[in-house]
Amino acid sequence: MLQIKKCSFCGKEVIPGTGIMYVKNDGTVLWFCSSKCRKNMLKLGRDPRKLKWTSKYKKVSAR
Repeated sequence: MLQIKKCSFCGKEVIPGTGIMYVKNDGTVLWFCSSKCRKNMLKLGRDPRKLKWTSKYKKVSAR
C-alpha cells in the first residue's frame, strides 16, 4: 500500500513517485513536494509560519 506523505515545509501532500526525500545525519526524514520548499527550508532557513503560501501560515493566522 502506498502512503501519501506531507511536505515538511508547506504541508501539501506528496504523491508517491514524486517529491524529494531528504535524510539528515541524525536520521530524520524530511519530505518535500518541490525544490522551492526544499530550498526555502534547507538553504535559506525560512520559517514556514511566516510565508503566506504555506498551510502552516494559514493555521497560525486563523487563531
